[in-house]
Amino acid sequence: MKPPSVSPISSLWLRELNDLICGSLGGFLFGIPLLYTMEVWWVGSFTKPWIRLGAISLTYAAVFLFNRTAGFRHYKKSPMSWLDTAMESIEAMAIGFTCAAYILILLREINQTTPLTEILGKLVFEGLPFSLGVALARSFLRGDRDSSIADQKTIKSPTSSQTSANFNDTLTDISATLIGATTVAFSLAPTDEIPMLAAATSPIWLIAIIISSLLISYGIVFIAGFINQNKRFQHRGWFENPLSETLLCYLVSLIASAIMLWFFQNLTFSDPWNEWLRHVLLLGLPATIGGAAGRLAV
Repeated sequence: MKPPSVSPISSLWLRELNDLICGSLGGFLFGIPLLYTMEVWWVGSFTKPWIRLGAISLTYAAVFLFNRTAGFRHYKKSPMSWLDTAMESIEAMAIGFTCAAYILILLREINQTTPLTEILGKLVFEGLPFSLGVALARSFLRGDRDSSIADQKTIKSPTSSQTSANFNDTLTDISATLIGATTVAFSLAPTDEIPMLAAATSPIWLIAIIISSLLISYGIVFIAGFINQNKRFQHRGWFENPLSETLLCYLVSLIASAIMLWFFQNLTFSDPWNEWLRHVLLLGLPATIGGAAGRLAV
């Protein structure tokens, strides 16, 4: 029996969904560190409207130039028309601001009591790096999803002679996760933002942070089609399937976050466990994204 064929319309929507996912994950990859900067929160609260408009205009110009040569869509083979580039740049900005809004809500920097002008200010200044990340997603992190699928078909079952290689692959993933997590989170661990965010976070939002961290990490490495994604499916480490690798590397990122928080004395052994939990999970979000970026590099 032949498998059911995918209609052209369904294929078009799937491709569009993939491009949106890729752009969103590129925004998270590039924009997440700036979200843990209270100065940016405050600047967005009191800047004048014409300054916000100027910042949006300059960012749009940069996104337009990136999209003129590359952009975040997978299917483009040649430069688009000026009108298509302008429309795609607007879409990239919209994706960036949506991603920034999601994380700001997740961190409780935007809630039902936040004034509208403050919400707009935070979204403008926090959404700018996300928008640039969307535009840069394909040009700097271009991968080949089709080759990754083909490579999976050629993977052979591991034998006893591959035990050493399996260990090396697992060790490589752990090392890359540690390096990426430390690179992104090391400058955030000693700041006052983590205690401030932890004080305003309830258990339900901590669960949302855990789920978001896992989904974003999984998406960056295994879904978005970024560079080296095909190699991820060829690794044969002890935890080398997408789900177990994501869980393992999330745990590694949390351990790295706890060590960094202790190193900078934002946490001590006399602090209660629930305080450790809140701090580590909050720093674990950018650390996990950094760890995912580290795994892309190996």
